[in-house]
Amino acid sequence: MSNQNKGADSTHKKKMQKLKQNIDASIKSANIERGVGILLTGNGKGKSSSAFGMVIRSLGYDHKVGIVQFIKGQQLSGEEIYVRDRCPSVTFHQMNTGFTWETQDRQVDIAAAEASWSIALKMLQDDGYDLVVLDELTYMLSFKYLAEEMVLEALSNRPAQQSVVVTGRGGGAALANWADTVSEVKEIKHAYNQGIMARKGVDL
Repeated sequence: MSNQNKGADSTHKKKMQKLKQNIDASIKSANIERGVGILLTGNGKGKSSSAFGMVIRSLGYDHKVGIVQFIKGQQLSGEEIYVRDRCPSVTFHQMNTGFTWETQDRQVDIAAAEASWSIALKMLQDDGYDLVVLDELTYMLSFKYLAEEMVLEALSNRPAQQSVVVTGRGGGAALANWADTVSEVKEIKHAYNQGIMARKGVDL
């Protein structure tokens, strides 16, 4: 082995040792045991898919999971079909009015949002649920279909060990402040904008 390679290997080892020390210190300092609030936002693709990934992860530990979807079209996505058909232990509710630009009726949308929220609220008050996913909830706040203060109060007062995932664009500063983890999915490029149809198993 050349001296140059030995030097590179030695530098790499020192770098990795330092990295390990930092990671070990971070892990050791995380000593609070409770559920987490997660906000998945941004204009990019993958927010709901990420939330459903956490559903599968939670089911791997035999956790009880509840899902409420606030805005979706009439066609179920692949993950929704899978959860409904093959995960009977998951409580799944879909507002099922279609997208708000399809209904074009604000009062109908508000009534549907309130009905769906009543189901979500029961989950948020039930310590039997380990994970609750509130898919596209942010739109209910942006469109003022649900009162922000009411939603935030329920999220904040949920059982201590319950984790909640909220998805959707925007949602406001108060929702971001509530969350323990906020991830923003940024769109760089999307196939749809190039005229490519949504693909089952990828987009649907």
